[in-house]
Formats: sequence, C-alpha cells, structure tokens
Amino acid sequence: MRDFVLHVTFDDCTEQTIDFRPVLGGRLLGPLRDQHLFNQVQIDQEVHTLVWPNGADFDPATLHNWPDHVDELAKRTREWETRSV
Repeated sequence: MRDFVLHVTFDDCTEQTIDFRPVLGGRLLGPLRDQHLFNQVQIDQEVHTLVWPNGADFDPATLHNWPDHVDELAKRTREWETRSV
C-alpha cells in the first residue's frame, strides 16, 4: 500500500482502504507522520482495533465507517494544527 494507507478487513467481512494522512496531526496522531512509527501499527487483540506504540488508536466503529468520519476528523486535525502554531 501507499504511505500512511492501510487496508483493513473487519469481522463482518467488510473492508476499508484507509488513507490516514488527513488525520495525522495533534499530540497523539501527529507523531504518526513518521513513517517508521506509522508502520509499527498492530491490532489490539482485546479491543480489535489499530494501535501504535505511542498510544494512538482509533475506535473500531470509526475505522469501519471511515468515509462517514474522515472529513470531520480531518477538520479537527486542521483545527488542532492551527492552535499549536
């Protein structure tokens, strides 16, 4: 896959190809712009979601319905980035 893009298959056999670039900002998700850190993604066996070593994660329902959430998440990311400047 491309940088910062993951293909995710869910328990209900649906799939999403998720481009995380628009939401990688702020204190928790911003560090994931480092491709080496981003590539350390794992599936948490307890809650069944994507997690990173820095503590970043996403709600499974958000991932499942990514197209419904990405615009709002990207908007929030831009707001966080603006505030931190």
